[in-house]
This record gives sequence, C-alpha cells and structure tokens, in this order.
Amino acid sequence: MRLEGKVALITGGARGQGAAEAKLFAKEGAKIVITDILDEEGSKIEAEIAEHGGECLYIHHDVSNSRDWEDVVNKTVEHFGKIDILLNNAGIAVWGTNDDTSEEIWDSVMDINAKGVFLGTKYVVPEMKKNGGGSIINVSSISGIIGQPTIQPVYNASKGAVRIFTKSTAVQYGKYGIRANSIHPGGVDTDMIAHITGDELRQQRIKETVPLQRIANPIEIAYGALFLASDESSYMTGSEMVMDGGVTAS
Repeated sequence: MRLEGKVALITGGARGQGAAEAKLFAKEGAKIVITDILDEEGSKIEAEIAEHGGECLYIHHDVSNSRDWEDVVNKTVEHFGKIDILLNNAGIAVWGTNDDTSEEIWDSVMDINAKGVFLGTKYVVPEMKKNGGGSIINVSSISGIIGQPTIQPVYNASKGAVRIFTKSTAVQYGKYGIRANSIHPGGVDTDMIAHITGDELRQQRIKETVPLQRIANPIEIAYGALFLASDESSYMTGSEMVMDGGVTAS
C-alpha cells in the first residue's frame, strides 16, 4: 500500500500505459481519477478498478482545453477532497519526417503533448499548495533526449518541451513541497506503436537497436511512475527517469 491515503489524477488513463498506471496505483491504495477522450474504454477501467476493491472516477477530458482542466480538477476535489499526485500521461505520436509535418499536425501534437502538461500543472499546483505538497509526474520520452529517424520532429520537440518544463516546475515549486519528475520510456507495447512491432523484420530491428532486445510492457513503466508518486522518492525532483532498455546508452 505504497500510495495509501493519496489521490492520483492520471490523464490518458483509458488504455495502454495510463490504464496500467491507474490499476497499479489503485492496487497500492490510491484513490484514482482517470481522464481521457475514450469514454467507453475509460469507463471499463473505472469499473475494473472498482471490481477489485479500488476507488476510481472516470472523466471525459481534452487535455489541451483549459476549461476541461478546470472541470476535472473541481470534480476530483469534490469527489476525493484533494489531489496528491498528477500523472500527465496523455499523448500522441506521429510518424514520418519533417517534410510530412503540416502546421495542423504541429499544433495538434504540441497542444496535447506539451500544452496539456502545462495546463495540468497550472490547475493542479494550487490544490497541491493547499495540501502542503504533491508529486507531478510528466511522461516524456527518449524522444525528448535524442533525435530519431522514424518519427516526426514535432514529437521530439513536444517531448523535449515536457522534459525542460518539468525541471522548471521542480525549481519553482519545490519550496511548496511539490516535486516534479519526468519519465522517458523507449518503446512500450501499446496501441501507439503497434504498427512498428508487428512483423519479423521490425522485431529484428528492435533486437538490433535495444540492448535488452525487446520493448517494454506497460506495467514496467507503471512501476517507475509508482516510485515517483510514492514517498520513497521524497528527495527526488527535477530528475529524468529513463526506461528504454538501454537505447540511449548506446
């Protein structure tokens, strides 16, 4: 029960990595609010957590919309009384090159991946100040650390923004007992990258580029988020947790 008595708000919690994080956090004693635009999937995760004895509330939420953020924060506080943990997990990826990137694609990726993290921090920090502290966990990527040939540079730019925004948040709000750290996964076995993991040739490429010769299971990333959410990481802020099977080491 590493999160007993805590309230966690997790964006993009309807499936994949966010769903794994929500279920793990609930198992560890947290009360959970998950948000997403995938209402059917989100409601299923809400029900699954409840079936296993946890407390979970699903809320429809566009992370790029400030009014949605106000609504989510208000409903979370009304329902559970506070917010101890903010896990900015929601994000989208786009594949290709800069030549493939339209202005509309750029705006969409930056709005969800970077602006969403900014808005979440903006609206949750006041509640954390009231509580005397909290933990903000921003899901970036190894794409926020290194360039890649197969993904549009706007994705790298958005995840790089998350990386440095996290550090700035840590510096500005540490005096309030608020910690902020970023997670930098490599490939994770979710719908987001399903198209690049399907055939034998792509599996061989993974073995050649990832020292551990596989991509991550979502629960492996969730355990890293659990550490950052818990009091075990109480002296850790402004840091990067790289979970990439060794990609950035080579």
